This record gives sequence, C-alpha cells and structure tokens, in this order.
Amino acid sequence: MRFGAAVLRSYGSRFAVEEVILESGPADGEILVRIAGCGMCRTDLAVRRSAGRTPLPAVLGHEGSGVVVETGGPHTGLGAGDHVVLSFDSCGHCRSCVGAAPAYCDSFASLNLFGGRKENAARFTDAAGGELAPRWFGQSSFAEYAVVPARNAVRVDPSLPLELLGPLGCGFLTGAGAVLNSFRVGPGDTVAVFGAGAVGLAAVMAATAAGAVAVAVDRHPERLALAERFRAIPLDAASAGLPHRIRQLTDGGAQYALDTTGSAELIDHALRALRPTGHLGLVARLHTPLPLQPGALDRGRRISHICEGDAVPGLLIPRLTALWQAERFPFDQLIRRYPLTDINQAERDCDAGLVVKPVLIPGA
Repeated sequence: MRFGAAVLRSYGSRFAVEEVILESGPADGEILVRIAGCGMCRTDLAVRRSAGRTPLPAVLGHEGSGVVVETGGPHTGLGAGDHVVLSFDSCGHCRSCVGAAPAYCDSFASLNLFGGRKENAARFTDAAGGELAPRWFGQSSFAEYAVVPARNAVRVDPSLPLELLGPLGCGFLTGAGAVLNSFRVGPGDTVAVFGAGAVGLAAVMAATAAGAVAVAVDRHPERLALAERFRAIPLDAASAGLPHRIRQLTDGGAQYALDTTGSAELIDHALRALRPTGHLGLVARLHTPLPLQPGALDRGRRISHICEGDAVPGLLIPRLTALWQAERFPFDQLIRRYPLTDINQAERDCDAGLVVKPVLIPGA
C-alpha cells in the first residue's frame, strides 16, 4: 500500500511530503485508519531539539482523527467505517494503566517518544525502500493513513466534524483534563491559566464550562482577546505585581493554577497567586532549574506535574465532544486548516504565534 506522508529526515531539515510504502496491514490488536486531519502539537516540533533521542527519519504527528479502514484480529472493539480520534499509546497492563492512569504508563516514553512497540513495529518504508523510524505516539499521523494500536483509538459520533477532532487526543485533552480531572474544578472555583496557547485556552474553556472563574495570563494581546471571548478575565503577563493582581481578581487567591509556559518566573508568580492549600499544575517540560521565592510553598500550597491531563482518553474525549455539541467547549474556534502539503507553512505560523492550533488535512 502506497500513500503520502510528511517525513522529517533530519533535525534541521524541513518536512517533505513523500510517498511511503506500508508493507503489511494491521496485526492483531491494530487498526488501519484513513486520516481525516491531524493537529500539529508543540511536542512534534520539539523533536528538532531532542538531542538525537528521537529516531529519524520519521513520520511524526500524534493528534490524528480518521476513519477505520481495516482491523487486525477480532478483539479491537472497532470496525471498518468507525470514526475515531487517536490519542497516546500505553501498555495496558502496568500498575498505572490498570489503575486508570495510562498517561503515567511505565512504558510511556518508550512507546510514544523513543521507538514505539517492539512487537508489530512500524512496517513502512520510503519509496526507495529506506527504513523509517517506528511509529510516533503509536500513530505517525502526518500522513494519509496510519496503523495504530486499537488501544489508542476512541470511537466518536460520525455526525461530528471529524477532520477537526484530532487535537482532542493530546493538546486540548491536556488542558481540559488538567482542569476537569486533575483539579476537579466545579462551580465557583477559581483557576489562573498561564499561557493562552492551545493547551491553556482548552483549560480556560473547560474551566468556564465547569462554572469556574478563569483568569488567563499571556503576553500576546490577540491570545488574551481569545481568552476573553471564552469568558476568562484577561491579564497581561507583564503586569506589575502579577500575583497580587490575580489574588485581587480571585477573592484572595486562585484555588488552582495551570502553567503551560515552562517559564520559571511565571511558575513562581503562579505559586504566589494561590490561596492557602492551592494547587499549581505544570504541563510544560522544564529545561532549567526552578528557583522558588521563600514562602512560595507555605500554607499547604502544592505543585505537581500533569501529563496528558490525567486523562483516560476513552472517557474524556466523549465528554469534550458532548461539551462542544452543547456549545460549551468551542475548540473549533482555535483551529486553522492547512493541506498536508503546507506542513512547513503550518510549522512557521505555529512558531510565529500566528495560529493557535494548525490542523493538517491530507489530500486537501
């Protein structure tokens, strides 16, 4: 089977849409999916800075959505024609997976970032027969087709706009899940979100959908305008006395804060903006030490890292699509479509902050 895919051949090169060859169909427990759309996530772009840890050449992409074409074996729980959203991979049998915490799977890094499953590894090559790296996040969905472990796939209502749903598998899932799962925000709670990108704005939408008061902190006026559209209180990150301003806006301090920036300065501000017993969640990977001001963690305040929104994708994705249908989680307003052939323009626009969430459309 031959189809088009965006191949990254070196850490410094641009993507090239090439013909790739799938040597065999789905094995037991796998499905073949025709991709309708795939979000571009910062994690895809961070491969360029991975210091050689991510094998190349590779087909990236891990926010895919599409239609099941073929299933491998009788126990996938899916059938040809099903509409699915693809999320992260997990082993299904370690203590975390059995405990409904697949984002903390013992094999998360190896399955998603550094080589994938050893059994049923990627079976596609480039047109010249050259080997391509194993699947990225069990998907490699910057492509017209993807072979995916059925565990990665969540069936969705076929009436939904399938090509837009992919980011529900990672970026939007992470922000919304942090609010709904990790914090368990409810009516009247207060949430400060630092960084109004795709993850942060999903967190804002989830917070307001849950009846909470949300404060959005960013340095870009257009991102703050988006947050305000989603009923958050906008606050410039350069505001003097930022923690004090947030405490004023949240009646003595936010109960919850979410940092999506990885900025040590903003993380410190977020901690100092919390009320006693407040909880700060971090979703970005830190690349530098994290100095904290004296007293930042006093009075029961705590800080934790949140991976993939503490989500079980099969539970959270249907919850988010139901909120979208109820016009309470308008994630589609964050998306700009690009043909897969324009993947390099999508990356440039993403890096420049011109788009919140690019979604690549094969065959467009």
